[in-house]
Amino acid sequence: MLYTLLNSFSIIDSVIYRCVISFFTAFVLILACGGKTINYLKLHQGKGQPIREDGPKSHLETKKGTPTMGGLLILGGSILSVLLWCDLSNPFIPCALIVYLSYALIGFVDDYGKVTKNSSTSLSGKLRLLIEFSLALIVTGAISYFTHDGIRFGLNIPYFQNLIINLSWFYIPFAMFVIVGTANSVNLSDGLDGLAGGLCSIAFFIFAIIAYIVGSDFSQFFAITPIYGVDELAVLCTAVIGGCVGFLWFNAPPAKIFMGDTGSLALGGLLGCIAVITKHEIILAIVGGIFVIEALSDIIQVFWYRRTKRRVFLMAPIHHHFEQLGWKETTVVLRFWIVALLLGIIGLLSLRVIGG
Repeated sequence: MLYTLLNSFSIIDSVIYRCVISFFTAFVLILACGGKTINYLKLHQGKGQPIREDGPKSHLETKKGTPTMGGLLILGGSILSVLLWCDLSNPFIPCALIVYLSYALIGFVDDYGKVTKNSSTSLSGKLRLLIEFSLALIVTGAISYFTHDGIRFGLNIPYFQNLIINLSWFYIPFAMFVIVGTANSVNLSDGLDGLAGGLCSIAFFIFAIIAYIVGSDFSQFFAITPIYGVDELAVLCTAVIGGCVGFLWFNAPPAKIFMGDTGSLALGGLLGCIAVITKHEIILAIVGGIFVIEALSDIIQVFWYRRTKRRVFLMAPIHHHFEQLGWKETTVVLRFWIVALLLGIIGLLSLRVIGG
């Protein structure tokens, strides 16, 4: 939109410039609209987001009545920024936006059901997964179509120069699993004030760097396979970071609003989609290591309890385990952020300079 108009006059043609301005556009929009949005949601949600009865007891006291669906703030600010500053003719941008918006809609329906029914659950898990996988199938098919033949069904092995394994048609279900798995892993991490927003900001920042290098001429200096056009995703990533940082202004402890499934599913699905487009799915498992640990802790807890009636963790997902150990909520959040930042640096080390 605005990018196309301005670019016709050669006013903007730098991806980095648009990354910076897309970040601030989303950030300022959310700061400007956040207060009114929170008041509106408070007015229409009554008791706010239902708190898990089997969760930490402190949450029942401190978080009761807090409105949810804060993901609408992130979505609104970042989408508007993308429409203004991204090259929408780039086929990878619509693919990413389809995942972003459709997964947000799934989360919104789930959140709406929870609020109206005053229940901590809404959509059945099987139905939600069916919809998520169906959408992932459509998008991964489109991404593969727009990716050039040499790497279309390839799995990039990090830390090795141009080492790619051709998965053939098995790549499609693999990519679907990456998108759906990431969406639900981020969803599980959204349990403490500021946790998911901070973790997503770090992950999207790392993938903004990866996308820019993979899609630009800089790829020739690194041990990675270039994919033309992927650098435009860096602008999308920074718009989302601006949305997450703006949201953290209101979600910082004590939170005035929760992200809800509307935000966490959308952010996770988008992150997984970007990893698929850039062919850095394995690096996502490293950069998003906290998300992986959160998901595994929940799976292990459920599996082991059903078999033995005993718990591996004091409470799952694992961020609640540390709360039960006596860590303050802010301590858990900050330490998880630190670990995520370190994992992000490890992930960036995969972009080894050729000859270095």
